[in-house]
Order: sequence, then structure tokens, then C-alpha cells
Amino acid sequence: MVNATDEVAADRPAMAAAIEQAEAAGRLGNVPVGAVVVVDGVIVARSGNRRDTLQDPTAHAELLALRAAAQVTGSWRLQDATLYVTLEPCAMCAGAIANARLGRLVYGVDEPKTGAVQSQHWLLKATSTRVTAGVDSAGCQALLQTFFEGVRARD
Repeated sequence: MVNATDEVAADRPAMAAAIEQAEAAGRLGNVPVGAVVVVDGVIVARSGNRRDTLQDPTAHAELLALRAAAQVTGSWRLQDATLYVTLEPCAMCAGAIANARLGRLVYGVDEPKTGAVQSQHWLLKATSTRVTAGVDSAGCQALLQTFFEGVRARD
């Protein structure tokens, strides 16, 4: 895990873009998780969680963004890419990250129940993917808290 202050400061604009995707997903009734893929400082793909919208259990923000990035770059190998995501990836998404040979993963907040990067499992430990955790964790956490407070209020 990397938590270098300079690197984290440089990550904030891309994480802000991921947060925008999360907000959009939440407005559609999906759990507010957002992701962007950056190559050479340029966002090449972005997505929010669309599980409920699409009624697709695999429509996580990370998977949708990785698919789009592979199409844009013309390769499933994303070793020169960085994935920014607001929530720690689950096992399915961590598997996709490993299979894409992603160069770097940056995420906002830990997922204590299903996180597969450092919370419950360390699925990327044996890969070359560099991981930075905790970028704008307060903002990412606030999005999730607000969303689930709204869900509980409606029930």
C-alpha cells in the first residue's frame, strides 16, 4: 500500500471525477460508487455503478470503466493505466483488476464487509498493481452514508 502525500495530492482531480460518477449513479438509485481510468494523465473511461439500473450483478463501476478503457486503448492489458474508484473493490472487481494487469489502483474508502484489496482479502498482493488507499476518504464515505441513510428512511 502506498500513501505518499505528494502522490495523493496529484490523485485528487481524478478522484473528484470518480466522485462525480458516484453521485450520478446515486441519483439513478444505484449505490453511489464511481470509477475513472487514467492513462498518461488523461481520463479515458468513466462509469458509475449501474447494478440496479441494468439489473446486472456485474455492472460495478470498476468493471464498466475497465471495459471501456480496454476498448479505448485497444488492449485488455492496462499496465499503463490507473483506476480511481470511490470504494475498495470487491473480489470480482479485484479479479478483473488483476486480469487487466492494471498498473495502479487508487481508491477512496475501505469496504469492511466485502473489500478484497485490504479489508477482507488481499487479492492484489501477488500482482504488480500498485495500490493507494484513502484518497478523499471523507468525501467518498459521506456519499455512501447519505445514500444509505436515505434508503433506511424510505424503509
